[in-house]
Amino acid sequence: MQKLRWQILLGIFLIFLSILFYFLHYVVFQDSHHIFIFLLSDIAFIPIEVLLVTLIIHQLLSNHEKKHIMEKLNMLIGVFFGEMGTALVAEFSDLDENLEKIKQKLLLNNNWSKKDFSQLKKQLNSHDYQINTKNLNLAELKSFLHKKRHFLMNIIENPNLLEHETFTDLLLAVLHLVEELEHRENFDNLPESDLEHLRGDIERAYKLLVYEWVVYMQYMKKDYPYLFSLALRMNPFDQNASVIVKN
Repeated sequence: MQKLRWQILLGIFLIFLSILFYFLHYVVFQDSHHIFIFLLSDIAFIPIEVLLVTLIIHQLLSNHEKKHIMEKLNMLIGVFFGEMGTALVAEFSDLDENLEKIKQKLLLNNNWSKKDFSQLKKQLNSHDYQINTKNLNLAELKSFLHKKRHFLMNIIENPNLLEHETFTDLLLAVLHLVEELEHRENFDNLPESDLEHLRGDIERAYKLLVYEWVVYMQYMKKDYPYLFSLALRMNPFDQNASVIVKN
């Protein structure tokens, strides 16, 4: 309210200042004809000025700012996968009973094009993720995620996340999984219904993890080939992956 009042007062002051200068012009030169000529000329230019400033310059600045924000977000996504995301993908993918249907498509290489990534993302959206929780050590998963909770909270506090909806959904899904696990003191003799509930939470996080991993891989291949090279050698879907560079 205070800000609006200040803007109104500023507007009134500027209008008054403009009238004052026009009046001084008339007093000095006694020429209302030129005053109205220049006034009409200035008013006629306003629509063009609005076009240039609002629609063109503002859009260019907005696009530049958005690109800058996305660069920061991609750095944040890289930190997330380095800290915990890649480990979670590797853990969950080993338990995906339908992984063989898409595994070969996830073995990326340096020859991939934008079209290849687009096709893969479409296939991931239709993939039936099936996690076998019977082979998953929920206590170890809980311990791992608990250690990363503070890290997750720090990322979620980043205001730029609003610009990246899918990554935000991923963080919320992982954080929800953390909370679900932390509210269970132990995992012995859990009823089948509860295991099924946890399986749904894990599959939700796993699906978003895989999709975001592919998106980030595409970004690295385009803008940071050296990071892409390392990520290829640490591909969580490649059981023969090795960080050691070989011929």
